[in-house]
Amino acid sequence: MSRKDIFHDLVKDALSQDGWTISHDPLHLSIGNLNIQIDLGAECLIGAEKDHQKIAVEVKSFLRASKITDFYGALGQYLSYKIALQENEPERILYLAVPDSTYQSLFGEVLIQKVLQNYPVKLVVYDEVTEVIKLWIN
Repeated sequence: MSRKDIFHDLVKDALSQDGWTISHDPLHLSIGNLNIQIDLGAECLIGAEKDHQKIAVEVKSFLRASKITDFYGALGQYLSYKIALQENEPERILYLAVPDSTYQSLFGEVLIQKVLQNYPVKLVVYDEVTEVIKLWIN
């Protein structure tokens, strides 16, 4: 089992506070001979339709000295997990959870914006101080 991100439990609790039910911790998937684990699987009942929305969330802290190196790793992991979900659970939407401080300092940079234009990433921005979800970016 892989090691949990330092903010794993914070994001898990923040998702619960935001109305999500954690269904998997972690979400196990297999594709070919590889087994992967996305940090969290969650579900939410959507209004009067009584439909369930399902998501998967990969939590990242961006605490290394080089946030750009963390971004490179997170993007590669996100894209790989997105393919695995399309094969195993196509109804589940993948999100990358990032701290608000990183979102504010890194995700506005020109290079990051251009990368995200070419490789769209759905984001959950969490506040590591107040321990709440600040933004959902689709």
